[in-house]
Amino acid sequence: MGWFGRKKKQDSGTLDRASDNADQRHLIEFIKTRTGVEAYIEPKTTVTATTVMLIAHDGEWTRRRVDGPAGAFALGRKQSIPVYEVAKTGYPQRKRDFDARKKLERQRNQ
Repeated sequence: MGWFGRKKKQDSGTLDRASDNADQRHLIEFIKTRTGVEAYIEPKTTVTATTVMLIAHDGEWTRRRVDGPAGAFALGRKQSIPVYEVAKTGYPQRKRDFDARKKLERQRNQ
């Protein structure tokens, strides 16, 4: 086998791995243990697969891979949460506020 024969072609067209059951379980657990959760679809890039960011009422968030936009919308329907495309809506202010609070906490604890 030559040097170039070893590289496997990736089906997703990205350098990232695909979504798996662990990703889905994490997203569902986040939804079930927080209130006011909304989903924000982040588009696929050349480096990462399509992801969804879940943002709770207080701005706490998590991000995981999904099976494309259709997978994110299916998750939203199944879990009865709203789904937005971040490219169209941007992130809510409460997420930026949460990140700023966490940054201040880290600086205080240093």
